[in-house]
Amino acid sequence: MTTRLAINEQNQMQEIRENQFPQQPMAIRIIAKVVSYIFHPVFVPLYVIGFMVYIHPYLFAGLSDFDKLKIFIQSFVNFTFFPLVTVLLLKGLNFIDSIYLRTQRDRIIPFIACMIWYFWIWYVWNNYGKTTGLDIPVVAVQFALATFISTIIGLMVNIKMKVSLHAISMGIMIAFMFMLAFQQDLNFGIYISIALFIAGLVCTARFIVSDHTGAEVYGGLIVGILSMLIAGWVG
Repeated sequence: MTTRLAINEQNQMQEIRENQFPQQPMAIRIIAKVVSYIFHPVFVPLYVIGFMVYIHPYLFAGLSDFDKLKIFIQSFVNFTFFPLVTVLLLKGLNFIDSIYLRTQRDRIIPFIACMIWYFWIWYVWNNYGKTTGLDIPVVAVQFALATFISTIIGLMVNIKMKVSLHAISMGIMIAFMFMLAFQQDLNFGIYISIALFIAGLVCTARFIVSDHTGAEVYGGLIVGILSMLIAGWVG
């Protein structure tokens, strides 16, 4: 994908994006769209939390089934529900042109709103033990902090380019899996392989069905990885 500036019919300067890659068959584009929806940035944190709560052998082993469900619901509300409702409200009030956030301007308010939701869940989990007596694993708190940090970095990068939100979520997921692998005495080879496969699949799908440039997709991966590294260092 390359970009150039042109004058539109209203004599206004407009960015034109031209796809450098050949048009893919309809079936591949449909699959790419499905992949983009399944691994939308508002769902990826939920998948990672689900992995920690229900698949990882011992991270949340000390919690009852009800407490695990409560953690998962909290994740859904803050990582998925509130961001989706925010975008729909912004569209309904005509603050954004499209729910797909196709322009840098459309992404400013959603970035700020998600910053609030992600900070809140990090703050709650970071102080969970003080209020309930049940401690959230440090890595889960660090993951929540990484999502919050990614909105800050993403908002700043958005000033320069329309960084891929899908790629940011993939960067966080990859870095998180590697962080777990280095910290814990478990065989994480299969999980890292799955994470890398999903990241490659999602980023390829974005090249096929979005107007992102290579810099925006790879830049998103860097933002996500950097956010997780900062969260691991701070946390």
